[in-house]
Amino acid sequence: MMHIRDARLEDAAAACAVIRRSIIELCVLDHHHDPAILERWLANKTPAQVAGWMGRADHPVLVAIEDGAILAVGAVRASGEVTLNYVSPDARFRGVSRALLAALEQRASALGAERCWLNSTETARRFYRSAGYVDEGPPKPGYRADVVYPMIKRLPPDSQPTN
Repeated sequence: MMHIRDARLEDAAAACAVIRRSIIELCVLDHHHDPAILERWLANKTPAQVAGWMGRADHPVLVAIEDGAILAVGAVRASGEVTLNYVSPDARFRGVSRALLAALEQRASALGAERCWLNSTETARRFYRSAGYVDEGPPKPGYRADVVYPMIKRLPPDSQPTN
């Protein structure tokens, strides 16, 4: 049974492997097997870097786990910016990404965000649209992927924390 929890430092290597495999194997529409694009995109995807992202209250990293294995990795800033959402190729189309995104949105809401926003890849754009995100301006050149698509989703008022 899959569950989602905060990432732990001991998850860093496995989480990093999921992120790297997701980029390499699933994001071909974005990197086109171009070694220069892949090198830029993967440069900060090291176990040490991933470990450095973990444990921050204002920018939590969540993992989806099943049978002790990490299936997906996501992160969201207190502002509502979704900065990571990667699924293992082995878990694609099983609802793992959707469940992780919902958990990221709930966490953003708990941190006070009224909306979530992100820069989608071409690969993920249809997925985000199906999750209620809409385009927020024109596509723009991406640093890692060729082009990114700014997207936004207003969080339901009832998901906002009460004081």
